[in-house]
Amino acid sequence: MKEVFVLLDRCVGCKTCELSCTVEHSISKSLFTAIFETPLPKKRIYVESGQERKIPITCRHCTEAPCIDACITGAMHRTCEDVVTNVEGTQKCIGCWMCLMVCPYGVVGRQIEPRIAIKCDLCPDRDTPVCVESCPTKALVFMEAEEFSRHLRHKSASNIAGALKG
Repeated sequence: MKEVFVLLDRCVGCKTCELSCTVEHSISKSLFTAIFETPLPKKRIYVESGQERKIPITCRHCTEAPCIDACITGAMHRTCEDVVTNVEGTQKCIGCWMCLMVCPYGVVGRQIEPRIAIKCDLCPDRDTPVCVESCPTKALVFMEAEEFSRHLRHKSASNIAGALKG
């Protein structure tokens, strides 16, 4: 399954990913009209401050997803594409916020009207999540975990080889 990964050295904390996510999850899909919608659209990615840099954090769609186990109605489920969601399941979310309380990453949000939990859905109507497409520094990538690991290993090997040369 493809996931959103972060190249930490590239993120400048501009929050373009947050804004584009909010607009993508609006009714109008337009920044200029989304701000007048009721309810206001909500982001599903959060750019947080680390010790020395900003870090985008989003749902990891955990293999052992505590939000699924904690959901008292059974609304939170895993789709056949391995996406963890509470949308279009057999049960409805009642906004009890149990999923929010158990998420180890703190990325389950609340929509007060209607009272439901919201989280990253990997933009199912798009080939690539909008946060990844909109990132001006290409700090967000959408790929398989093995491919991301291979990319990091190659980058590390190149850095080490460069240091040995110089």
